[in-house]
Amino acid sequence: MRPLLCLMIVAGLASAQSWTTWRGSDGLGVSRDGNPPTEWSEEKNVRWKTELPGNGSSSPVVWKDRIYVTCAVETERVGEPTGKPTGRSRRGRGRGGFGRSALPTHYFEFLVVAVDRKTGKIAWRVKVADEIPHEGKGHKDTSYAAPSPITDGERVYAHFGSRGLYCLGLDGEVIWSKKLGRTSTIFKFGEGSTPVLHGETLVVNWDHEGESFVVAFEKTTGKELWRTERRQGTTWASPAVAQVKGKVQIVIPGPKRSIAYDLNTGKELWSCGGMTRSCVPTPVVVNGICYIMSGFMGAVLQAIDIGSAKGDIGDTSSLRWVHKRGTSYVPSPLVYDGFLYFFRVNTGTLSCIDATSGEVHYQGKRTGLRTVYASPVGAGGRVYLTGQEGAFKVLKLGKTFTELASNSLDDIFDASPAVVGDALYLRGRNNLYCIAEEE
Repeated sequence: MRPLLCLMIVAGLASAQSWTTWRGSDGLGVSRDGNPPTEWSEEKNVRWKTELPGNGSSSPVVWKDRIYVTCAVETERVGEPTGKPTGRSRRGRGRGGFGRSALPTHYFEFLVVAVDRKTGKIAWRVKVADEIPHEGKGHKDTSYAAPSPITDGERVYAHFGSRGLYCLGLDGEVIWSKKLGRTSTIFKFGEGSTPVLHGETLVVNWDHEGESFVVAFEKTTGKELWRTERRQGTTWASPAVAQVKGKVQIVIPGPKRSIAYDLNTGKELWSCGGMTRSCVPTPVVVNGICYIMSGFMGAVLQAIDIGSAKGDIGDTSSLRWVHKRGTSYVPSPLVYDGFLYFFRVNTGTLSCIDATSGEVHYQGKRTGLRTVYASPVGAGGRVYLTGQEGAFKVLKLGKTFTELASNSLDDIFDASPAVVGDALYLRGRNNLYCIAEEE
């Protein structure tokens, strides 16, 4: 057999057994060969259910026979606060789930956990940090393990924000680590941006209320390759990869400007204003179009032609179209076979528009879900929606809203699902589920 053909077959097999970052191996949230069930409950189509050792809103990633998740475990050990008091006392939670929070005094253990994909048994767990967080939880749903891990099939990369960036072998051994400083996030909402990996380069977005930047590392050694200043304030969006004429760009949204950087140098390539105050959803790049969205204190969705984008594109034809109604605050959009799906703010109200033209197919459709943080995923011509309270909806892909199934589980779900083959992997606050047809 020819060497190139062998490589193509191996790559295809790896793709069929992997979900390497929180929005899937291609960053789209779509599994082209996936075919998970449409119906499940605690009594039906749960192949296994594993209690996790700690809390987290990070999504699971999959490589062949292993699933990787991160956790933050609050211990009983107490110490002196490590942050600076703000002069504001703890109060009841206000509208939107946030209020004032006191400085933490308990130590947390920050874990990377490997789970056997077939049995659900924990293969190993590694503590990479043991610290008292310097900021309290300013939001009831904030997690100290929010950024999702990444794997390239040789290593696992786990980002705990101010607690460090870690590269581990598939056996759990820490290969290298980096501390980038301490963030000061607006409203003390915590850190949530997942790094992005492309080729040999790992890129981290470090936006907060202090000195902000985007930085690139060599994935095998942790060597810093470049660092570029950013002045956006706190953002939680993960970078997205875009390829233009053989060159790779890294796109990061921002409330002042969304900016694309050259992967090799960190040089700014193009930018566009127009986002709302807080940027959380990760951009999606499909067929040369970059979809950037935000939905806090306003609503905006931009479709940008990255092939022609250069400099400030706000008043150019590179900005193909703009949609200004019912966009997401936290969940990222799903673009699946020309259909673009997104929630309104953090509710279960769903819209579907044409990804090419921006034409609305349906808008403001109530799905029956209440709070939604997880991003939708697509597989088998279906769209899978995850509600925080443990309710799930499965829709038929298409111009009309067609519900195929309504399901529920006994957990709280902030993380986005992973789809590999016939299985749907759901990370709750307490448990990791494998949803698959009963054998």
